[in-house]
Amino acid sequence: MGKEDYAKAVRLGKKDYQMRMLRGVKPTLQVLDDILPEKGSYAERPLGLVQIPIDLIVGTKNAGRSNSFSGNFMPILREGTEFAAKWSGLSTSHVEEGIHTPIKAYEFMNKFYVEEGNKRVSVMKYFEADSIWGEVTRIIPKRTEDKENKIYFEFLDFYELAPINYVWFSQEGSFGKLQEAVGKEPGEKWSEDDIREFSFAYNRFAAEFRLQGGNKLKATVGDAFLAFITLYGYEVISDKTTSELKELITKSWEEFELLQEEQGIELKMKPNQEKKSLLSAIFPISAPKLKIAFIYEKTPGTSAWTYAHELGRLYLEQTFPEELTTVSFECGTQENIDEIIDGAIAAGCNLIFTTTPSFVQASVKAAIANPDVRIMNCSLHTSHRYIRTYYARMHEAKFLMGAMAGAMAENNRLLYIEDYPIYGSIANINAFALGAKMINPRVEVYLEWSARKDFDIDRKIREIGPACISGKDMMIPEEASRFFGLYHMEGENPRNLAMPICHWGKFYEQLIRTIMDGKWKSDDNSSTTKAINYWWGLSSGVIDVICSQRLPIGTKRLSELLKATISSEQFNPFSGILYSQTGVAQPDPDKSLAPEEIMRMDWLAENVIGAIPKTEELKEQAEPVVRQQGVKQKEG
Repeated sequence: MGKEDYAKAVRLGKKDYQMRMLRGVKPTLQVLDDILPEKGSYAERPLGLVQIPIDLIVGTKNAGRSNSFSGNFMPILREGTEFAAKWSGLSTSHVEEGIHTPIKAYEFMNKFYVEEGNKRVSVMKYFEADSIWGEVTRIIPKRTEDKENKIYFEFLDFYELAPINYVWFSQEGSFGKLQEAVGKEPGEKWSEDDIREFSFAYNRFAAEFRLQGGNKLKATVGDAFLAFITLYGYEVISDKTTSELKELITKSWEEFELLQEEQGIELKMKPNQEKKSLLSAIFPISAPKLKIAFIYEKTPGTSAWTYAHELGRLYLEQTFPEELTTVSFECGTQENIDEIIDGAIAAGCNLIFTTTPSFVQASVKAAIANPDVRIMNCSLHTSHRYIRTYYARMHEAKFLMGAMAGAMAENNRLLYIEDYPIYGSIANINAFALGAKMINPRVEVYLEWSARKDFDIDRKIREIGPACISGKDMMIPEEASRFFGLYHMEGENPRNLAMPICHWGKFYEQLIRTIMDGKWKSDDNSSTTKAINYWWGLSSGVIDVICSQRLPIGTKRLSELLKATISSEQFNPFSGILYSQTGVAQPDPDKSLAPEEIMRMDWLAENVIGAIPKTEELKEQAEPVVRQQGVKQKEG
């Protein structure tokens, strides 16, 4: 039996050897000594006895035995040699009683290189074993700015909490997200039961994922696993039968394909200009009307954000009285969002707008389960192929308001109040600060967060004494407060100067026209796997600034001039040399930040006094939004 297995293994080895030669790569095993950095530039740490995943053993420590094996660890030496006899004996022992003697290996960048036990590894790989025990020494390189190096050090931090070596990711930050996705706090250690449960869930998912062709994707199994449990929950893998899990993985496949895209979002910066009244481009001609659901987290009476979208819904009904009807749902709590979406679908809604970033995961789940229903989520920098997202370039309006505030800042002090540290809000803050500095180079913008646990606006106004304050964007009818938009204080009373507006009605109208003219369908038929995000601004008429009569005429004219140049794309608020609190953020005087760079902005302008808060510093109600869309500031 051992000799027959050796003959088969040699055939596998020679086939792999030839394939590697044809591809122009080294046909034999990798040698760790050939790729190690210089002596003194790395540290060694004994890990003791470790269960090593067979797939992660890629080579040998030194060159002594590397040429006895092909790159897939199958033998290539002819039969009848002493090597062949020893390999055959190990093969027979494995079949009859198993191989129990640990190998000796080095781990470098989460790949393993054998020092003693190459033939044992070869036999175990031949029999497709999952793992082998080994005495392991870890080699730790110096920290660099290289992406793989950063991911590796994130792995090292994770390994201290959970000694798991079979999970790997292709993107930074994923190990921290995994810790959160399985219900652990940052820095919380895993128990042995936690590790066993995770191993069961991960291996169950990995087996099904690979069976469906997951090895052909650029994304790792870990990438797909994290995306899956983030979407459906960690417990779902244990709760589902094999057939149910297989079906769910199959339905989610486009999400896994999206993970391998370096730029996962295709931005639509302008609405389609053609206007056709052809709803049948996407919906059946037999449908008398398009039925649209708007799902809100809060009520229009308690939330300015919801109120703005509710005005958009009413505008849509007035604009298309014959073509569509709308219905609104108020979620109340985050826990019942799945039920609300299911209820909207059961009510016959074939287009659904979920109007807050915290609803994105529920939106994706519903879209996967109901492929005939179009679901759109109001969020930024969200990569999901099954839904589309939309957001407004509010930073353009904030730049205008910053310029106005800078002109009014006689004491060089401004106060900017933001709610959540999420994608988009950082660009708003910086655009305001840049607009103010363009008019007044000495101005400073004091940043405060209304979602902070210790937020006290009255105290901050007394301490800072700002000339102008940028507060929440609009008020709601039930509030008599005038603390919104750009205002300054006259005693105890605010005097409003300007207000940024997002005309969601126009936004929704143009989205519906995108459906009518068939552009939506052509996007769906595109060969790209990128997610689609509609991100419109001043040029589309969905963003504007309303100025008060109290605003000096010269300042108003300045605002109109800047608005015209931004709308015509002659000027980008984020152009030229840009300075952050820690240094140069953009060094080229002739360059403007790309849309993706603005969306992902995680730094604050040099004239901003304040910081991006940590999640634990925020109120409990901020947690769902920040978890989904939160931004962390880079360390200096």
